[in-house]
Amino acid sequence: MVRDQKTSPQRLGVLVVGNYCHDVLIRDGVVVGETLGSAAAFISAVLDGISIPYNLVSKVGPDFAYTTCRIPIVIPTSRTTLFHAHFDSDIDGNGNGDRVLKRVAVCDPIHASDLDTESKFGFGMAVGVGGEIKPETLERMVDICDLVLVDIQALIREFDEDGTVKLVGLEESGFFHLLPRLGFLKASEEEAVYMDVEEVRKMCCVVVTHGKDGCNVCWDSFLGGFVAGLVHGLPVPDAALVGNLFGSLTVSQIGLPKFDSRLLQRVKDEVQRRKMQFTSSLERQDDELRFVKPAGHEQFHASLDAAKLIPTCISQESQWDLPSSPPRAVEKAILPQYAGQPKLVLNSIYEEKLHTVEDKP
Repeated sequence: MVRDQKTSPQRLGVLVVGNYCHDVLIRDGVVVGETLGSAAAFISAVLDGISIPYNLVSKVGPDFAYTTCRIPIVIPTSRTTLFHAHFDSDIDGNGNGDRVLKRVAVCDPIHASDLDTESKFGFGMAVGVGGEIKPETLERMVDICDLVLVDIQALIREFDEDGTVKLVGLEESGFFHLLPRLGFLKASEEEAVYMDVEEVRKMCCVVVTHGKDGCNVCWDSFLGGFVAGLVHGLPVPDAALVGNLFGSLTVSQIGLPKFDSRLLQRVKDEVQRRKMQFTSSLERQDDELRFVKPAGHEQFHASLDAAKLIPTCISQESQWDLPSSPPRAVEKAILPQYAGQPKLVLNSIYEEKLHTVEDKP
């Protein structure tokens, strides 16, 4: 098994647990693109961007199509988890139909024994997407991390025989007994109905996000930025501003986001400046997380907004205006290495016969 070894054994880094996956985007039955998916990938993009040390535990099959900054565990006998995201543009007049998500292939689960128990981490992030995180895995994370943040989709997702994602009640998930030991639990409005929010809030901090399920990717980036702020010692409201920044930058892109290096440097400078302000402030209370807006919060918000005004080098097409498909000869080749942009589908990784945009009359 191969794991990244960049994180110090001191309690300064982040442990991210969740499998990488291949995502296929399908609109009205036609494949319009594919990309590297998973919450772990989006969170890693943020942590790498602002130089936060972290370890990643993620499993893929030998068919994994991308080169990533953190090397996943390759399971020779398994396939990389694969999702088909179906969108129906007839649901509303703007072509913004709800998403139907199907798991077409699944990689091996991440076991407690896959985690490095000799290291201790300041923060852990349980961000599975395909049912790969088991209760004993989360329990091990709680044991080796000071604070664990969980995306509820890692706990309550189950799958029908055809792979369609369904959600189960949190109390039925097998994770309920661990809630008092968690730091934060993130859930969308749709997911929040599968738990008693007020009851769960008595056990851990619950963050309920707004927007359709298809916007999960921006909330993955939010979690990455949020944890980055916490690693720097920012109070919770300030860390949430960092999360909001990266969520807003992600929602404007298709697939895994790319961030302008000048913008990233500006954000790092602002976070460092804010960290120094907070460290020297009389409001500092040892190492406890703070939930009350500190003095200077609005100014920090304004400085991050100003950072977004830096021109970006990334030009994005509109959400569905993707390039035309590559030649047939290219379709038969292996998927290209990840370069930060969504790729058009290659037939070799799909279980079912799907049309591509060039097949459309």
